[in-house]
Amino acid sequence: SPQEDPVLIRPFRGHTAAVTGVAFSADAAGLATCSLDRFLMIWKLKTRCRAYRFVGHVEGVTSTDFSPDGQLLASSSLDHTVRLWIPCIHGESSVLKGHTASVRSVNFAHDGYSLVSASNDKSIKIWSVCSQRLLFTLFQHTRWVLCARFSPDGRIIASCSEDKSVKIWDTRNKTCINSFSDYEGFANFVDFNPSGTCIVSAGSNHTVKLWDIRMNKLLQHFKVHRAGVNCVSFHPSGNYLITASADGTLKILDLLEERLIYTLHGHK
Repeated sequence: SPQEDPVLIRPFRGHTAAVTGVAFSADAAGLATCSLDRFLMIWKLKTRCRAYRFVGHVEGVTSTDFSPDGQLLASSSLDHTVRLWIPCIHGESSVLKGHTASVRSVNFAHDGYSLVSASNDKSIKIWSVCSQRLLFTLFQHTRWVLCARFSPDGRIIASCSEDKSVKIWDTRNKTCINSFSDYEGFANFVDFNPSGTCIVSAGSNHTVKLWDIRMNKLLQHFKVHRAGVNCVSFHPSGNYLITASADGTLKILDLLEERLIYTLHGHK
């Protein structure tokens, strides 16, 4: 429970450069991490300190995500590619090519059939996982796209860009149906709450914002960090949010009471 005092279980050391992404497998038995050292690692949480290292990207890896069934691992890289890996000891992968600049984020749809990637080429691409081909591209951002995520039902995509906008896209008619602007800074990361009614954005201007996408309304605005916020994650209940910042801390926010309940220290 988020109400219990969080304790550090153990650190994982293996990467030789900044760690850019983490993802749990569906059964929580494995943790995937990616780094600017060009490698992905899968840490087996049940067998202490057992890890597999996956080699394939020729530049830093920026993001990683497990498929819902845990059978595939996706990664995005500064080498302009997305890779799909079989997360086993051999770590075989296939390459999805189409972006013309660094790919910043990758995310599976909840049914596992498609994948969305966001890139510095200002585009968002949606890929078929089965046929491993490009399905369609979304263009409207005017600067680097930093993150794109599917809604829980897969019908919409949220994206954020250095153009200071967060956009909502309809995946069926492939159009932008809404746009939120933040003139104080840009969002580094965006995601849906578990019910899919709200999106959260993590800001370069140290803020975390929660928007209701049905009413196009800013619901909550937290300024609890002293530096840019890089990543956020909802508790499965949707009532809590954990945020990660360049100030070296993680914070747990209670959304029902609209307050900060914990600050986690440990990273240097």
